[in-house]
Amino acid sequence: MSYPENLRYTEEHEWVDPADPTAAMVGVTKYAADSLGDVVFVQLPDVGAKLTAGEPCGEIESTKSVSDLYAPVAGVVVEINEAIVDTPELVNTDPFGDGWLFRVRIEGTAELLSVDEYLEHIKEDGS
Repeated sequence: MSYPENLRYTEEHEWVDPADPTAAMVGVTKYAADSLGDVVFVQLPDVGAKLTAGEPCGEIESTKSVSDLYAPVAGVVVEINEAIVDTPELVNTDPFGDGWLFRVRIEGTAELLSVDEYLEHIKEDGS
């Protein structure tokens, strides 16, 4: 799977689609989904929650482990993907599409990676 060039990434394997700063879409990368294994439960932040970049804001549970979900940017959650709550395996099957997690109104600036920087990061991780 290729990684979309229009997205921005974090070292913790989240992605942000900054095309609409009033409601930037957030998800986890294919690398994260593959590392997690079969996702069986996703705990998302509440709508209205104020996020701090780099801080935990939810959890993703798989058949292998439970992992924190980190806020890739600071801001306020404006929408969650209800489909993920009911069908968490979308994180595995379509991480850059229907498997998105939530939308956030970004506040301030964020230190995010380009696709090339992210691919170099996961290569350094041994992928």
